[in-house]
Amino acid sequence: MMNNSVDPRPLLYTIKERCKMCYTCVRECPAKAIRVTSGQAEIIPERCICCGNCVTVCSQNAKRFRGALEEVEQILASGSRTAAIVAPSFPAEFNDIPDYRIMVSMIRSLGFNYVSEVAFGADLVADRYKKVLGDVNPDIFTIAANCPAAVNFIEHYHPSLVPNIGKIVSPMIAMARVMRAEYGDDLKIVFIGPCIAKKDEIDDPQVIGEVQKALTFIELREAFRGHSITPESVGPTEFDPPLGGRGAIFPVTRGMLQTIRMNVDISSTNIIVAEGRQELTEALREFETGVLKNHHLELLCCQGCIMGPGMSEDAKRFVRRTNVADYVKSKLPALDTELWEKYMEKYKDLDLSREYIEDDQRIAVPSDVKITEVLKKMGKENDEDMLDCGACGYETCLLHAIAIVKGLAESEMCLPNTIEKLHRSIEELESTKAALKHSEKLASMGQLAAGIAHEVNNPLGVVLLYSNLLVDEIDKNSQVYQDVVMISEQAERCRNIVGGLLNFARKNDVNYVNANVEDLVNSVIKSVIVPENVEMIVINSSRLAEAELDVEQIKQVMINLVKNAIEAIDSSKGKVVVNIAGNEKDLIIKVIDNGPGIPQENMDKLFVPFFTTKPAGKGTGLGLPVSYGIVKMHKGQISVISNCNPSKGETGTTFVITLPRKRPQYS
Repeated sequence: MMNNSVDPRPLLYTIKERCKMCYTCVRECPAKAIRVTSGQAEIIPERCICCGNCVTVCSQNAKRFRGALEEVEQILASGSRTAAIVAPSFPAEFNDIPDYRIMVSMIRSLGFNYVSEVAFGADLVADRYKKVLGDVNPDIFTIAANCPAAVNFIEHYHPSLVPNIGKIVSPMIAMARVMRAEYGDDLKIVFIGPCIAKKDEIDDPQVIGEVQKALTFIELREAFRGHSITPESVGPTEFDPPLGGRGAIFPVTRGMLQTIRMNVDISSTNIIVAEGRQELTEALREFETGVLKNHHLELLCCQGCIMGPGMSEDAKRFVRRTNVADYVKSKLPALDTELWEKYMEKYKDLDLSREYIEDDQRIAVPSDVKITEVLKKMGKENDEDMLDCGACGYETCLLHAIAIVKGLAESEMCLPNTIEKLHRSIEELESTKAALKHSEKLASMGQLAAGIAHEVNNPLGVVLLYSNLLVDEIDKNSQVYQDVVMISEQAERCRNIVGGLLNFARKNDVNYVNANVEDLVNSVIKSVIVPENVEMIVINSSRLAEAELDVEQIKQVMINLVKNAIEAIDSSKGKVVVNIAGNEKDLIIKVIDNGPGIPQENMDKLFVPFFTTKPAGKGTGLGLPVSYGIVKMHKGQISVISNCNPSKGETGTTFVITLPRKRPQYS
């Protein structure tokens, strides 16, 4: 027997540049050995059962398996005696070569001394299982160990069933032992077949060294191309003995049972055959829970070896099955039965035993509390939220949440939740875009207002000075005196308006102090007159009491907003709510009324100087512009949400002020 060293490279891996976050590999992986990190689906080697499903289903060719062609070329070039043992599924792959003997010669042309078929190893293994599977013992059931991926799945995720695995080697190992017994212990053996898991099986400590390397049919075709070997370049030769018999039918559904001629009628057999990802997991789950009794189990991770991931993708399942059946039909009549029986007798006592070892890779199920937290973060709080759409690669939302807690998945894998977040982000972006556009417009108006106010202030000061001088000098009983007083009063009114414009565009210093926000709001409420028909409510939902701000200026803002909210409510019963909220970074104050709301056409004009919807003499239209200027001086934001259409819900307006809780360093 030749010693092997385990290849340290991962058998299956991901080309990250090709991974497109489709999660198909997650869905198709029976072991859930895929960890998604930042949208990239990476294979976890210790959890992987090497079934190759991820390679088969990845449309972007992002999942790859470790090739062995270079190492095989080195073995062939070393001068050692070599043998290729070919899996019985080869007719399903090489249907483009009419005569299988041509394929045998093509393999010989690569440099192999012997080319034999694993079908004889399958004959031996089937014969060993014949007695075991025919035994009906209610306390003992056996799992056939012909599929290495299924064996890995049991060892990793159903370790309690490891003692039930038949202590018989796979057909590949059986044939390797036959070849060494027949041709010498120094023989180096290369397996060629449809299975990626065989590459992992040859490194199993229980059988390491039996087979040196394993190639897939895909790699064999690559070798043919590399050496320019074509069907036309060789003549036909037969497999080296011993030749296989009915073991050639092994790779199709219930192939082992047909090999040993056991009844495959479901009404009379005590053997359950499970093929494919879903049947594999369901069968093992039912066997482990004791639901199924008095039955043996044959497992195949693929839907028969003819659908292995190491095969080309251009043929269909039933076409492949037909190709294998046709080969067997032509093979058996021509088989030298006497010679075959001679070899079966010769190797009937060959040691085909091995052990299987538990390698538990199960992750403990997390607590219900953690699972519930994850579900809430994904917006799944009720049964109606559990869509179980499978877009994430997991069958249910619950399984997805469990995988997240285990560190195998991300919440962003939930497509409905991600789309909903995207819609919210788009809405927020549109709102921010509109606010920025409005802010730019107001900033331009502020600059214009500041320029006008500056230019008007000087002549206005002269008018006020001389009008006041005239008031002191003119006879108070004259009409001229009354006219000059009128001039002085109107000039003073103009100065107040100019002052409002300056406040709107002001760049004055902010006198920051550490203030109790709730006390500030309560002092504002006390300073305004609240009609009997208006209910005033203050809600403090923030655990942080203080913020650094200019108390007098923020009071001015709050007075403007609260007065506007009160005046917006008509004679009917209404309410004004001041809500204090926020976090360690920001203070958020909302002034909410249930008045008639603001028409959409007026929303863009709210902070424009002199715009007002109040009757003449009731307002100057400077309250909101001034409030805007103060908030901006605090490096904050002010926004408004309003509904004036009763059909869309309760009417009313909400002003939202967001201020930094700490004094900005650059202010």
